[in-house]
Amino acid sequence: MPETEIGKITHYFNKIGVAAIELTGDLSVGDTIHVKGHTSDWTHGIDSMQVEHDSVEKAGPGDSIGIKVDGHAHEHDVVYKVTD
Repeated sequence: MPETEIGKITHYFNKIGVAAIELTGDLSVGDTIHVKGHTSDWTHGIDSMQVEHDSVEKAGPGDSIGIKVDGHAHEHDVVYKVTD
């Protein structure tokens, strides 16, 4: 699967399963991400995302977004967008 780096995890809220991502690339609802770090390696489809507690359909470089994820994320994990 080809991938493009689009950001890094800046925080993971364990109790609610939400990852905060600082984006360096574009991300939209419907995209699939791959999170990779020292102990992380999982993919997740983006069903929804938020910027400052407001739901958005897409975000770009410089945005800090929050997404609910199934996998456990760690600060500094790298986020890739899976491209076809």
